[in-house]
Amino acid sequence: MAAQESFNRVEKKYVLTKNQFEGLMERIGEHIKEDEYFFSKICNVYYDASDFGLIRHSIEKPVYKEKLRLRSYNVPNKDTNVFIEIKKKYDGIVYKRRITLPLAEAENYLDNDVRPTTPVNEQILREIDYFKQNHQVEGKMFIAYDRSAYVSSEDSSLRITFDANLRARESEISLENGDDGRYFFENDERVMEIKSIGAYPRWMVDALNELEIYPASFSKYGSFYKEKVTAENPVYDRLKERVSKKSNIKGFKHSRVNLWKAYTVSA
Repeated sequence: MAAQESFNRVEKKYVLTKNQFEGLMERIGEHIKEDEYFFSKICNVYYDASDFGLIRHSIEKPVYKEKLRLRSYNVPNKDTNVFIEIKKKYDGIVYKRRITLPLAEAENYLDNDVRPTTPVNEQILREIDYFKQNHQVEGKMFIAYDRSAYVSSEDSSLRITFDANLRARESEISLENGDDGRYFFENDERVMEIKSIGAYPRWMVDALNELEIYPASFSKYGSFYKEKVTAENPVYDRLKERVSKKSNIKGFKHSRVNLWKAYTVSA
């Protein structure tokens, strides 16, 4: 089966504690089933301007934003097919376009501007060409996570994914260099994404309400970028103890959010 090249859907993210994840699965388990590709290690290299201009713009929560990434499912070798993806978000709707190439060819195209010889969708390739030229991008960060994916038993357009063990690195970022990196969460949190083209079913709405699970503005790339900026700035060290003492919210992810807010006010 050919890989899908275009996506158009609403995607909402939620950051779950271990207890929320377990409670949610108890409540919705009978309504979902494992996706065809249930478990995978998702590996990404995010391409950005030299000054991280794309992710800095994205963090400001504009109406329109876009990103370019190289993605594989599990760690590839040079001959493994991978995806070059442009992901755009406008007014809450996510549009994703991608082409499939062997890793060696994809990297040569992205890093050295060598045109691929493998046949691809030419329209999407032209869109990627324009993106590269317009933003002058380069590989900036590797991010990986372990994903388990489910689909509604009643509506195949409703897909639910859980990403655990978020990790990143900024050196040796080629996809073939393994999936190691520094971890973001410390308390077994997961990022849940609900991907749909319509309203949530009642069983999902009820479960989210019962467990007080609410949408979160959480970007994996954005979160690691924020961590990088705060960790490299001396203001961070002074704020770390202050925020830790004042915050009454438990959880590693919350303290990082508070630190970023404090840092941006102080910077």
